[in-house]
Amino acid sequence: MPAAGWYLRRLSRMGPAEVAARVRARAVVETWRRRGFPSAQGTGPLPPAVRGAGPAGLAAGVVAAVPEPAPAQLLAHAEALLTGRAQFLGVAREDLVAPDWFADPRTGRRAPAETFAFDVAYRDESRVGDIKQIWELSRHHHLTVLAAAWRLTRDERYADRVAEHLKSWWSANPPIRGPHWISGIELGIRLISWTWTRRLLSEWPRIGEVFDENPEAHAQLHAHQTWLAALPSVGSSANNHLVAEATGRFVAACAFDWFAESARWREQSAAALSAAVEANTFASGLNRELASDYHLLVLELGLVALAEADAAGHPVSDRLPGLLLRMSDALAATVDCTGRPPRQGDGDDGQALALDALEPTADRAGGLLRVAADVFGPADWWPHLPPATVHSACLGALIRPRADLGPRCPGRPVHFADAGLTILCAHDPDRAGEVWVRADGGPHGFGAIAAHAHADALSVEVRIDGVDVLADPGTYCYHGQPAWRAAFRSTAGHNTLELDGVDQSVSGGPFLWVRQARSRVLVAHQDPTGPGRWTGEHDGYLERLGARHNRTLVLDPATRTLVISDRVHTPRALPARLSFHLGPQVDVELTGPQARLSWRAGDLDRTATLTLPATLTWTAHRGEVEPPTGWYSPGFGRKQPAWALIGRGTLPASPTGGAPIEPLVSVLEWQW
Repeated sequence: MPAAGWYLRRLSRMGPAEVAARVRARAVVETWRRRGFPSAQGTGPLPPAVRGAGPAGLAAGVVAAVPEPAPAQLLAHAEALLTGRAQFLGVAREDLVAPDWFADPRTGRRAPAETFAFDVAYRDESRVGDIKQIWELSRHHHLTVLAAAWRLTRDERYADRVAEHLKSWWSANPPIRGPHWISGIELGIRLISWTWTRRLLSEWPRIGEVFDENPEAHAQLHAHQTWLAALPSVGSSANNHLVAEATGRFVAACAFDWFAESARWREQSAAALSAAVEANTFASGLNRELASDYHLLVLELGLVALAEADAAGHPVSDRLPGLLLRMSDALAATVDCTGRPPRQGDGDDGQALALDALEPTADRAGGLLRVAADVFGPADWWPHLPPATVHSACLGALIRPRADLGPRCPGRPVHFADAGLTILCAHDPDRAGEVWVRADGGPHGFGAIAAHAHADALSVEVRIDGVDVLADPGTYCYHGQPAWRAAFRSTAGHNTLELDGVDQSVSGGPFLWVRQARSRVLVAHQDPTGPGRWTGEHDGYLERLGARHNRTLVLDPATRTLVISDRVHTPRALPARLSFHLGPQVDVELTGPQARLSWRAGDLDRTATLTLPATLTWTAHRGEVEPPTGWYSPGFGRKQPAWALIGRGTLPASPTGGAPIEPLVSVLEWQW
């Protein structure tokens, strides 16, 4: 469990309204402890003659019309699930024929199943195990995959396994016992999974036994919505969690219009959802958490809600479609030539709805853009979209087109001023080559605690033809491995400059920043036929060290160079560490301040040269563990060795009298 100091630091980041809301929430929890969880008896479900029929079905042939290889991949996942095999957050499992819903396969520990939910020490891995692993299976994404496989094949084995697992889970998880009743995002996503499971199995002859006529299903659906209505995330925690909670409530209230409270829940959650998406989204359309994975999650949640609203014929806020359009345009503007968005901030591979695979696929962004293109229409400058998947086809089939939401940006945006994110690109005039550069000069993160932010001010990310060359290392883990959590979100863990051995922002815990660097972009310009230029600075070291870091990038397609110039204004000499993290495909030969980079791209051998500041001493690191250095996380729970180039030295005090400050200049030169 966190130490008392953590609670004090966390409390210090709350305003009076949040403190009051948390006191009220605690009162609700203590009432449940004393009196038990409120029963659905007397309030629902409605009698069959009044009750709705469940979620609206899909039109015939929607799944069957999806082009290969998506259906074959779906069935391969479903067949593996039938044998008990799957991978969740980087951990392979072979125990899923009859799973233990409380077991953590990574640590071998088991969370308490009978404990009052809010007494489960879920942050303490030594007592509970890895709570992310325990929660992930119970999001029931594997059930929607199996249900989609039944929809495609009508093979009874898939539907039978879904029924077995639902009945097993409901029996093992009465309200509010065990770890699966702690976190609202888990309840919200589970409601989405149950809705789509029921939708995809709507033509299965036994579906009524599982859902419609099953008192246990009624009780679980009612309890999930009751919990979410009583305990929404608030204040500094009202990030993507609140969006997922509101989406789950709205989807369930539309699809299972079975309770006396359904109309009220639907109205309340529709308003809460639009407000939460708006609060989580900059005017430019980028997500305020400045974490690309959560931009995708919030966009997907919004599209899932829109699909349910249209399918059920219930209104959603007039603002929501416009918000989702802005988010879609922002996503389209930031992906590289392969359709990958930036790797910025935290990411845990979270998804609202799994219909193709248990974990998001590499073209997840493309799939969401395909849905958005069907709904809003693609702008002229949008990237080429991948073929439809089961996920994009099913969502797109339920949402009615909305092509009248106002003017669109006439060209691909380069700079998102409110988010401080800039994408510079250089293109080869003779081939379809691309050098894609992300520069970070925005706010540290969302809200008072910036839970999913990294200490990465002025960091740079570079891809050549979609290959990570200067890479953002990713996230890897959240709970239970503090040294790895700290390393992956540290300043030294990103392509930027660390001073005096400390991060730019001050961490108060794995999801808490008590002092946040403030960044601003001074120049952001992309010449359509010439260089792109960017300059930013941050004050993360100003209060503690009296130092300010300024960085300039110049991307020049004519000379095939990216020049990175770092200047530090400091009243005294300071130890410095400049880091460049290479992607896992890139090999390196380091000779003094000269690094020769090489990698394989398709059938081609590619090379680049990185000339580093000679005033620093340069070393190469790969796969080191004490401390963790030279790692790349391709997804949550997974890491692999990758080269990191570290330059160490001492920066002199800034000269007086207005003399120019000698920059640290790094030059990346590539070959087309």
